[in-house]
Amino acid sequence: MIKERTIYLVEEFLFFNQYAFHKQKLILHRASMKAFADELIEEGFTINYINADEILSDIRKLLPALHQKGIQKIHTTDPTDEWLLKRIQKGCIENKLALILYDNPNFINTPKEIDAYFDNKKTYFQTDFYIHQRKQRNFLLTEKGQPLGGKWTFDTDNREKYPKNTPEPSQPFPESNRYVKEAIEAINKIYPNNPGKAGNPFGDHSHFYPVTHAEAQVWLEAFLKDRFALFGPYEDAMVKGASILQHSVLTPMLNIGLLNPHQVIQAALETASQKDIPLNSLEGFIRQVLGWREFIRAVYQRENIAQRTRNYWGFSRKIPASFWTGTTGIAPVDDVIKKVLKSGYAHHIERLMILGNFMLLCEFDPDEVYRWFMELFVDAYDWVMVPNVYGMTQFADGGLMTTKPYISGSNYIMKMSNYEKGSWQQVWDGLFWRFMDIHRDFFLQNPRLGMLVRTFDKMNEAKRKEHLLNAEKFLASLSKS
Repeated sequence: MIKERTIYLVEEFLFFNQYAFHKQKLILHRASMKAFADELIEEGFTINYINADEILSDIRKLLPALHQKGIQKIHTTDPTDEWLLKRIQKGCIENKLALILYDNPNFINTPKEIDAYFDNKKTYFQTDFYIHQRKQRNFLLTEKGQPLGGKWTFDTDNREKYPKNTPEPSQPFPESNRYVKEAIEAINKIYPNNPGKAGNPFGDHSHFYPVTHAEAQVWLEAFLKDRFALFGPYEDAMVKGASILQHSVLTPMLNIGLLNPHQVIQAALETASQKDIPLNSLEGFIRQVLGWREFIRAVYQRENIAQRTRNYWGFSRKIPASFWTGTTGIAPVDDVIKKVLKSGYAHHIERLMILGNFMLLCEFDPDEVYRWFMELFVDAYDWVMVPNVYGMTQFADGGLMTTKPYISGSNYIMKMSNYEKGSWQQVWDGLFWRFMDIHRDFFLQNPRLGMLVRTFDKMNEAKRKEHLLNAEKFLASLSKS
């Protein structure tokens, strides 16, 4: 950055006002931006800070105002948000502003690198992309270019249940600072009716997510020191009332630039070289950052319009109020929703196999599911949620990036969690078998999934009817909740 240029830090409409975003997310945005503004001012930069309740916070209003001030050139980083980028490009053309666009440092791959890899591919396979990334960047390879440990992924080793009566490792949350306190006050005033708790995301203490680069670095180091070694085996585990477990919870900071993926991967590799970090934990973590995160961004870059306009199943059911309050009557779903209302966070399996899984079985409109995730998660952005909702969780794109929908009965939830048995299982299993039955033509095309349809057909008639009745009763209740 050149100090002679004025820097505009904007609480832009799409990130503050497009939806009723979780208060934790808005606080994180404002506090981190205010802290960054002060850092830049101390370094001698001229800052123009535009608040979310100002007219110019909408880029469509700001660009004409800049033109009227005599500004001729705009320097900005690619926001990795299709709507915002198009508005910037359109506004610059209309106002005769030259646009200098820089690659987003929050990702390892550039747009050109993504296109170079996928242009000759007919499909989007995450594993192939991940292996390519490992080879290209020489991560976790032997001298002969083979994967360390003899396998590209140790995913099958990472499915252990969390040990009983084992407390979560301690997490050194940053002390609340003046930026967080100011942001809590401002967000509560401007957005009093937005969902979620304001502040103290993981308890009743006065702590918050990191809002500066220094705080984020301490957060990263704490994960690598205290939780990294056991990340692998327990990355899919679910525990009632707890979400962090052995997870890093880095996405809130990664997605706003307080950390960058190069920094995170190098820190993980250095830690593994100095400490006895099991390979399944190291590889599993690298795969999350280098494999999944980069893959999701790549699919969004190339397919976001195609994905977000698909509704493969044709579902149109609206999400009822009970999914905003955690009062659905389905114990695992309610537990995760209540955790999210407090913190804006749930780990990836809770999102995929509890929330996304159950929402698909309920046949919700994928546009509704997209908005729900966008509003409630602290790390939710368009580039994250279009592929994850329309592709990964709802299969609304018909299989653009996955070969099958991620659905299960209650048995998987019980296997990977400590949730108690209860009547919720009857509802969940009823919805699962109903889904398999209604969409049997789709599932019978896949030999493995077809076995489930045949399992349903082999049940005695009374059992089949019981499953379907339980499902229909619950679906009927959704319009009343």
